[in-house]
Order: sequence, then structure tokens, then C-alpha cells
Amino acid sequence: MFEVSEQWLHLVDRTSDGIASPLLSLLHVPTDTISPHELATSLLIAVIQTGVIALVFRPLESWLPAERWTDRHLTRVDRRYTLLMVLGVLPLTIFLAMTPLRGLLGGDAGAGSDARIGLHTIPFLAQHPYLLFLVYYLVFDFVYYWMHRVQHAIPWWWALHSLHHSQRQVSCWTNDRECFLGGVLEASILACVGLVLGVDPSEFALLILVGELIQNFSHANVRIGFGKWLNTVFVGPAFHRLHHMRAEPDRPGLHNCNFAQAFPVWDILFGTALYGERARATGVADPEVDADNECSLIKQQWTALRRFWGAIRRRAGWIPGEVSFGEGHMPMPEPLATSRNGRT
Repeated sequence: MFEVSEQWLHLVDRTSDGIASPLLSLLHVPTDTISPHELATSLLIAVIQTGVIALVFRPLESWLPAERWTDRHLTRVDRRYTLLMVLGVLPLTIFLAMTPLRGLLGGDAGAGSDARIGLHTIPFLAQHPYLLFLVYYLVFDFVYYWMHRVQHAIPWWWALHSLHHSQRQVSCWTNDRECFLGGVLEASILACVGLVLGVDPSEFALLILVGELIQNFSHANVRIGFGKWLNTVFVGPAFHRLHHMRAEPDRPGLHNCNFAQAFPVWDILFGTALYGERARATGVADPEVDADNECSLIKQQWTALRRFWGAIRRRAGWIPGEVSFGEGHMPMPEPLATSRNGRT
């Protein structure tokens, strides 16, 4: 365990003893139901993430906005999503729940970083913990890139993910705007990757926190770039904003770009990187999905699940391609949708 992780564990222990345990005792919640250590980890991630968003990213949006809005009323529901997600810490919870499966993969569920599986068993990486953490994150980012592409390609998964893209006012709060069922699916995949890699739960918490903050920043409504060279190394708001742009009839397929979470190298390698374009309005062209903007959080969840059910029970919901949703939430191929090779 490297120094940062040790400091994190120390902070978690103090929070567990000083806040989580007394709180569970006050609420008469058995510790075998919710671990004080797990609750403390959740609380710390929630405080850090919301603090950085509110005190750093949000002021930047007022100072250097990419888009100027007369009001921010559409962002209010996204703030609620962020609070719900960070307080739940869904990926961490699933990872901890799945940790016993480590034994099925050849490791010891209670061994942590001493399990017999994982990248930490490679001597060179074991001797360089910071490099090991970076490798963990690169693998997570690679998996996220392809998972993200599938979310856009498979109609039933797009039915869930489209809620995230329906937002017309993409901001630092938008990252956690998603259908909860889609969030469970995404988190389960990342948890399985963590188990296969042999990631320690405390390191997994740091990976999730880093990933969340990077995505909060990349969604921020700011006109910030990293320069010509660094823009090819790190995902920034300008790069990711193009991923959220509304489809344009005269340039179909242009919006199918920039899927990476942190490192654009995956988009560059697999031909989905887009640079040099002006910022465009965000959102979706599909009227049914766009209507999410007029709904409450609960209604957004319900309509996303209805789109999902309308897609997954039909053959069309399994055929890769860009779709809109018609009567009965039937997925219909977009007539103007093309591969990225069709861009002009």
C-alpha cells in the first residue's frame, strides 16, 4: 500500500470511529448490515467530490463559461443526481459486495493487496506502487472507453444512457445524471474489472474518486483547454463537450466522438477523436429523449426505464446503430446516422 493510500486509510479510520460508528449506533443499524468503514468511505468521497465541484468547478463556470445561459434551471436536477450518487457511492458499494468473488478467481477475499491474483503480483509493479495505480487507472479508462462506445451503439443501453445526453445545459453537475439501472450495470462492470486486477478496496475508492472528479471537470461549462499537445494527453471540457453536442443534419455522425473518460489516446487510436471544432449546443435531436429536460428526477428515471423496456424486448433493441424512439418506445434507426467515416 503506497503512502497516499495509507493516508486515505487513516482518514477513513478516523471518520469511521468519530462519525460513522456513532451514527450507526444512533440509528440502531447493525454493523453487519452496514460497515462503519464502508460508510466512512462513502461520506468522505461525498464531501470531497461535492466540495471540489461547488468550490472549484462551479465558480469556473461563472468566470469562463463555454455557453452563456440566461438561467441555469435545467442544471438543478443534475445537482440532485450528484448528491444522490456521491452519498450512495454506487461503484464502491458494488465492489465491496462483490469482493467475496475474489476467491472464485484464485484469490483470498480477505487478503486485500496480498491476494494471489492481480497486477500487484508482478514484481516490478509491486515495487512501484504509484506506477501500479496509474496502470490500474489506464485499464479502467480503456474499459470505460469501450463500455461507453457500447452504450451509444446498442439501442437498449442507449435507452438508459440517453438520459445523460438529454441535458441541454451540460455543467459540472451533469456527470451523475443517469438512469440508476444503467449506473448499476456500469458500476458492476468496473467492479468486476477491479476484482480481476486485484485492486484493494481502498485503492478502488481512490480510483473512483479520481475518475468522478475528472468527469465532473470534463462536463463543466467552461472554455478551458490544455493546449495543442496536452489536449491529446488529457480529456478536458472542450474535448468532452463535443461528445455532448446535438446531432447536425448537415454533418451526420459528427457527434459520435470523444468517448474517453480521462485519456484521449483511446479515441486517437480507435479513430473517434475530434479536435478543432467550435463548441456546439448540447443535447439530443430525438424529441422523446429531449423531453427529459421538462421532467423531475423521478419521472426521468421512469421514462428512461420505459425506453429501456421498449428496446430490450424487441429485436431492434439489440441491433447496433444510432436510434431514436418512436411509438411504444420502439427504437428506430436514424436515417441520417452514419459511421464517423461519413463526417465531412
